[in-house]
Amino acid sequence: MTAKDCIKERRSIRKFKAEPVDHALLSEIIETASYAPSWKHTQITRYIAVEGELKDKIAAECTLAYPRNGEIIAQAPLLIAVTIIKGRSGFERDGSYSTPRGDSWQMFDAGIASQSFCLAAWDKGLGSVIMGIFDEVKAASLLNVPEERDVVALIPIGYPDEAPAAPRRKPVEELLSFQS
Repeated sequence: MTAKDCIKERRSIRKFKAEPVDHALLSEIIETASYAPSWKHTQITRYIAVEGELKDKIAAECTLAYPRNGEIIAQAPLLIAVTIIKGRSGFERDGSYSTPRGDSWQMFDAGIASQSFCLAAWDKGLGSVIMGIFDEVKAASLLNVPEERDVVALIPIGYPDEAPAAPRRKPVEELLSFQS
């Protein structure tokens, strides 16, 4: 599969088969995702793989603002909690911001890492969907995330049990402009 194929064919998957995800396969996916670029090569993204009762508890208790996310997590065989190390991406060594964007570079790096993870998973036959509507504080507490890290996304993952069609894309003319 080419990079172009992977990017164009990957879909957000919200229905999964019950088949578990092999831990060695997940490690391979994480190793591939580790090549995602990051601010000054800080590599702030960390992943927590969640299965079983704890996954179901997160589904039930951390998605009250959008219960559909809880339903998706509950039927997925595996949940990835994407976390970041705070205070590195977008910062100088003295703790000051490197640019006027402040700490927003942290989410930029987490987004790149999450997409790289999802593409690597797709390449191995696994589907995923990146979720941003969840109780971050409650999830961090249930996962015992250290104080120096934040939970920034949840990604249910597994073997797809659906094949969604590609949504309509905006034309290139709307997305691209040239200046001289």
